[in-house]
Amino acid sequence: MAKRNVTVRMKADHEYEAVNPQGNLVKIDMYDPQDKKAQSPMDLVLSALGSCASVDAVLMMKKKRKTVLDLIVEVEGIRNDGVPAYFTDINLNFVLISPDAKEEEFAKVVALSVEKYCSVASSLKATITFSSEVKTAE
Repeated sequence: MAKRNVTVRMKADHEYEAVNPQGNLVKIDMYDPQDKKAQSPMDLVLSALGSCASVDAVLMMKKKRKTVLDLIVEVEGIRNDGVPAYFTDINLNFVLISPDAKEEEFAKVVALSVEKYCSVASSLKATITFSSEVKTAE
C-alpha cells in the first residue's frame, strides 16, 4: 500500500499550515467569513473532491478525443447543524466547455469519475484512526 502524508503546524490560534514532503504548502484558517485569509478544513475537503473528480473527467473526455476548453466544478456541501458539523450531503455540478462533447457521454464520464476513480470520494468512506502525545517544551 502506498502512503501519503502531510504535516500540519499551528501558526496562530485559528491559522495553520499543511506541508507535504515535497514542500508544497497550504494555508488554512478557521476565521469567520469576513476575516478569512485561506480556506477552512471543510472548504479544502470540497476543493479536494472537486479537483480530484475533475482530473479524471478531463482525462477521460480527452481519451474520447473530445475538445476540453474549460471545466468548472461547483461543489456545495450541506453540513450537520450540530457538533461535529460534518457534511451530510455534497453536490458536484460539472460544467464542461467543449465544441464537440455530448451531454450523455459527459454524464457517464462524470459518474465514472466520482463513483469509481476519485480517490477523495472513496476516502470519505475511510476508517480513521488516531494517536496523541504530549512533548514538554524546553
